[in-house]
Amino acid sequence: MNNKKNLLNIGWLILRIGLGITIFLHGLPKITGGPDTWTMVGSTMSNFGIDSGHTFWGFIAAISETVGGLLFALGLFFRPAAIMLAGTMLVALITHLFNGDNFMGYGHALDLLIVFAGSIFIGAGKYSVDAKLFPKIA
Repeated sequence: MNNKKNLLNIGWLILRIGLGITIFLHGLPKITGGPDTWTMVGSTMSNFGIDSGHTFWGFIAAISETVGGLLFALGLFFRPAAIMLAGTMLVALITHLFNGDNFMGYGHALDLLIVFAGSIFIGAGKYSVDAKLFPKIA
């Protein structure tokens, strides 16, 4: 039984690191793109009736993906990172739906929304920075 639990922890570690790194790499061009990129990304908030502060919202999305991706991979402040990433994917999903995209357009955002939402409940796992720093909540 202990071996099975260890394999589950190793599997979650692999998934957490892999997803965290890919999200980080997805956000890196956004954060380094500067205000023009942030404004473009943030303009999606118009789908929610928010027609100002697009640079701010784009910056928040870029931070969520880059910093959130790193935190997710490390398992550090894991649940707050997963909440940020789930929120970002919800906005991405709604944006794709507003654009009339088919499943090929919105499927990736939906998949990641499901993963990040589920991750909030799972926690960072045994092999995480949170488990070392905050063993009672990891």
